[in-house]
Amino acid sequence: MSENTTFSKEDLERKVTLSAGDKAPEFRAKNADEVSVNLSDFRGRTVILYFYPKDMTPGCTTEACEFSELYDDFRALNAVVIGVSPDSSEKHVQFGKKYGLKHILLSDEDHEISKAYGVWQVKKNYGKEYLGIVRTTFLIDKNGNIIKVFKSVKAAGHAAKVLENLS
Repeated sequence: MSENTTFSKEDLERKVTLSAGDKAPEFRAKNADEVSVNLSDFRGRTVILYFYPKDMTPGCTTEACEFSELYDDFRALNAVVIGVSPDSSEKHVQFGKKYGLKHILLSDEDHEISKAYGVWQVKKNYGKEYLGIVRTTFLIDKNGNIIKVFKSVKAAGHAAKVLENLS
C-alpha cells in the first residue's frame, strides 16, 4: 500500500463473489435524467448490468459506445443495457450526449451498488493503491437471477461477447 492510504478490512477483502444462479442484488439509483431506477423495474426482461470506472475515459468510452452500437440487437432480444459508474447524473448527461449513447446510465456516487455486486475494490495503478470499480458485467435473467458474470472485462469487443451469450 502507498504510505498515506489505508483501507478497511472490508475494502481489502471485497471481491466479486456473485455467480450464475445467484439472485441479483436489488438496487435503486438515479439515471441521467435524475429518475430513480430499480433493478426490479426490468423484471420480464434480460438485464445487461455493466460496471465501469469513469465517464469520458478511453476504455469506458469504447465500452459504452459499443453497447450503444448494439442497442437495437439487445432490444430485439428483450434485453436492457444498464451502465453503472460512480459519476454523477450530470456527468452521465454530458457523456451520453457527447457520444450519442442510447442505453441507461446509472449514478452510483455512494458506491452502494458497486459494493453489493463486489466490484468496488482496491485497485493498483503505477504503484498506487486506491478504491475503484473493477470493470465487470452481469447478465441477469427476466426473474432477477444472474445468468453469467464477466470479470475483469477488456472494454474493446466486450459488448459483442455479451450479445453472443444472449443469442
